[in-house]
Amino acid sequence: MLNRYPLWKYLMVLFAILVAAIYALPNIYGEDPAIQITGARGASVDMSTLDSVTKALDTAQLSHKSVALENGSVLVRFKDTDTQLTARDVISEALGKDKIVALNLAPSTPTWLQDIGAAPMKLGLDLRGGVHFLMEVDMDAAMEKLVGQQEDAFRTELREAKIRYRAVRSQKESVDITLRNSEQLDEAQTLLTSKHPDMLFTPAAEEGRYVLTATFTEARMQEIRNYAVEQNITILRNRVNELGVAEPLVQRQGATRIVVELPGVQDTARAKEILGATATLEFREVDDSADLTAAAAGRVPAGTEVKFDRNNRPVVLKKRVILNGSSITDSSSSTDEYGRPQVNISLDSEGGSKMAAFSKKNIGKLMATVFAEYKDSGRKNAEGRVILEKHEEVINQATIQSALGSNFRITGIDSIAEAHNLSLLLRAGALIAPISIVEERTIGPSMGQQNIDMGVQACVWGLIAVMIFTFVYYRKFGLIADLALMANLVLIIGVMSLIPGATMTLPGIAGIVLTVGMAVDANVLIFERIREELAEGRNPQQAIHQGYANAFSTIADANITTLITAIILFAVGTGAIKGFAVTLSIGILTSMFTAIVGTRCVVNLMYGGKRIKKLSI
Repeated sequence: MLNRYPLWKYLMVLFAILVAAIYALPNIYGEDPAIQITGARGASVDMSTLDSVTKALDTAQLSHKSVALENGSVLVRFKDTDTQLTARDVISEALGKDKIVALNLAPSTPTWLQDIGAAPMKLGLDLRGGVHFLMEVDMDAAMEKLVGQQEDAFRTELREAKIRYRAVRSQKESVDITLRNSEQLDEAQTLLTSKHPDMLFTPAAEEGRYVLTATFTEARMQEIRNYAVEQNITILRNRVNELGVAEPLVQRQGATRIVVELPGVQDTARAKEILGATATLEFREVDDSADLTAAAAGRVPAGTEVKFDRNNRPVVLKKRVILNGSSITDSSSSTDEYGRPQVNISLDSEGGSKMAAFSKKNIGKLMATVFAEYKDSGRKNAEGRVILEKHEEVINQATIQSALGSNFRITGIDSIAEAHNLSLLLRAGALIAPISIVEERTIGPSMGQQNIDMGVQACVWGLIAVMIFTFVYYRKFGLIADLALMANLVLIIGVMSLIPGATMTLPGIAGIVLTVGMAVDANVLIFERIREELAEGRNPQQAIHQGYANAFSTIADANITTLITAIILFAVGTGAIKGFAVTLSIGILTSMFTAIVGTRCVVNLMYGGKRIKKLSI
């Protein structure tokens, strides 16, 4: 019989819409403006902090929904963003600099929805608020690091070839090798040229000095710059993943700059600590025979230098680095059998071989772990760029008891939180070159809420306009199309809430508004085909059947071509463009479902198997 569906089809449509409606529900409850208080340098807070926060809010007569101690931090919920912003200043003044007071948003989803995994859509930077950083890679420091590595490599290669040299010294972008005579100069040039084809070696013999100057080719210099930026982007993405931020944006801007956007993150101090840190480790041999009193005065043996530990005590180290952070493949924090914090280190095969070879030869000697990072000096150079200063600290000295391999641990760390932060940075990777934050912008939740309100208004008014038009023009069938439009909107929100990586942005809302208009196109095609069939003399049942059957191929072709465009946008786009592409793709699929299957179910229920003489269309 025409225009009748089996029961399972009706149940399938009903089930799909019901599930989407349940998972779309958390978006109605939304999120509460909140303030999160954590300890500086990752330290936890306690009940005394909670009491101080409550007292400060009561004194300022600021109402709040709740104050709770959750996962080592205090979370205060408010009814509106104005109270939230005022409370932040009050709490910051009350707690001082020992605590980090950050704006946040806390989901207010009921427990029964949380139990089935329902959560509100993840919102982008323009809707939820968050932080925007513009970072600049320090190319001078990148070159200095690379030149230093070449200096060590040249020394090793000349020694292995038994070519005696007077000195090997690195300059800003070159390395000068001083040799004893012209024969050694020629030998060194031949050897190093064969080993380093991407470098230029210029010999010079003046006044009895034989110097071979090594510089990088222009092509190699450009490659180094590109590598420094691209590798830093990769490492920053790893660090963002460690922060647990949904749909972050990390992309290159220009020759030396990187843009980082973290939606929902209001704790800028924590974000800057993790993203901006250029932390790495160096393992160095301790010269325990040196005179520490003389070392403190700056007099040290050749080939050594003085570093200081956390108690500002001098430690004399060999200049040669046994191993650095680039060899670390994994790290984790834990405690030893006495409850002291430690970081467990895993090395790659090359690093493990180097550590094994060194430790095997130096059993009984001291090896130091040096923590190095670049920090903003507060000064700028002539070009207006922030000057970074390198800070080094000996965090551990240990006697080598036996040959070490690819896995070992370092101790001497002050707290578990610090061990966790250090392991996070090492696991994400050491930045190839230091970066400085040249622009920082925080988008507050209140501005994000304004964008949400405007986007929702645009969506609602667009929906109302389309619904009125279809109802007036197609009468009862127009009402069916309006029901399909509302079901389509519920499906889009439900699917967006279900997909873990999907993020709603302001362009994403534009994608929904566009989908509302496109969704009714399919119904227009179907209804016009039904009218044509009726005009040709077919009875209502045949007209409905032929109308849906003949319009299907046209609807499928139009939507598939649009879907291909959306997929391409998602593949090549970033940030907001991806958000638009996601909502557009989901909207196309759900609109086809509601227009072809959903409306057909309603039409079949209303008209299927009945004797009808006229259709309200």
